Amino acid sequence: MGIGTGMSGARTVYDYLVVGAGIAGSVIAERLASQAGKKVLVCDRRPHIAGNAYDHLNDDGLLVHEYGPHIFHTNSPEVFAHLSQFTKWRPYEHRVVARVDGKDYPMPINRTTVNMVYGLNLQTEEECEAFFPTIRLPIEHPRNSEHVAISGVGRELYQKFIRGYTRRHWGLDPSQLDASVVSRIPSRCSTDDRYFTDKFQYMPLHGYTRMFEHMLSHPNITVVLNADYRELADFLPFKQMVYTGPVDEFFGYRYGKLPYLSLAFKHETHDREWVLPAPVVNSADEKVPYDRVTEFKYLTGQAHPKSSIVYEYPIHDANGDPYYPIPRPENAEVYRKYKALADDTPGVYFVGRLATYKYYNMDQVTAQALATFKRIVTGQTATVAGATAEAPPPPPLSVVRPALAADVVPSTTVVQPSAEAVISNGSTTLGAA
Repeated sequence: MGIGTGMSGARTVYDYLVVGAGIAGSVIAERLASQAGKKVLVCDRRPHIAGNAYDHLNDDGLLVHEYGPHIFHTNSPEVFAHLSQFTKWRPYEHRVVARVDGKDYPMPINRTTVNMVYGLNLQTEEECEAFFPTIRLPIEHPRNSEHVAISGVGRELYQKFIRGYTRRHWGLDPSQLDASVVSRIPSRCSTDDRYFTDKFQYMPLHGYTRMFEHMLSHPNITVVLNADYRELADFLPFKQMVYTGPVDEFFGYRYGKLPYLSLAFKHETHDREWVLPAPVVNSADEKVPYDRVTEFKYLTGQAHPKSSIVYEYPIHDANGDPYYPIPRPENAEVYRKYKALADDTPGVYFVGRLATYKYYNMDQVTAQALATFKRIVTGQTATVAGATAEAPPPPPLSVVRPALAADVVPSTTVVQPSAEAVISNGSTTLGAA
């Protein structure tokens, strides 16, 4: 059976082409297939499903996250219940330490951190809350991340734990970054050293890839890997599209490239049971070249005589893989122009971090995808766990597929992917045990 060809040899017309097999694309593809009875073609440039959450067993049999640690946490019962259809979970509460001058401090900043830095012995939350006003520098209308930090925890804690990490990570001083960047970093007066305080904190019992395999195993879903969507559009016809890739790329960079932070990963396996004092060690010293190092066995719960770690290095290269949208006002203005184009493109739904240029967590992307599915089937604005998908423009009538703004691949270069690139009807073999 050829790609996109039925038993009779007739060409299959898919109801939806979903571009990207990460969380946004996979959630919507599964809903369209299982709840709306649609024929769905999912494609991805990479040789695997699961996007940046992809995990696998390395050569030593250790389960590792290829693109750095992915920690699932949410306050949304709806999001948690949805993903629970595709995985069992293991409870996991994430912990991080910041390493400064050879000493490890609990992060986020809490009462223990304050006592260690200032040589204090604050015993209660009330004592800590009374201390913070003595070090804060109040700013009535914080305009950037530096303002948020020093008005929240004071200049000394900001310089010790936040400034250097932020400058190395983003390649920009916090004073040049939107206030939302540091606003994501909590501080507290308790001794609670969990990085997140969400109601639901779990990791997929058998890994993320296995969860995605279950999500994409519906008989109405076909998955093609190692393929750009433009390579498929002409010989695998479809009616509408869900696009989760970079929005600027879709429109041929009409208004220029949107800036992203890229990352490089250095994986190591050590012949010892444990390596780090915590799941993640952040490097607060700007002179250290990597942002953080993660030990996966904390996350996975795997018992193994060896241990695998990964170092994350920020890459400030316009041509690098896009990981984090860079939150600056001028970038938001460029995105608004692309969003206007997206809103005026009938039959194409833009979903996910890259397609909407937003710094989303996994649960937020899941909520956005679920809201978009509801929008697709009802034609009305839908909201799930705070994520809203606006009512779409009407799709064009009697069109096999939407006109694609980025149809730039010459016909002479269009090639059908090899059979090895196709995952169909749940026959995936990529997951970890």
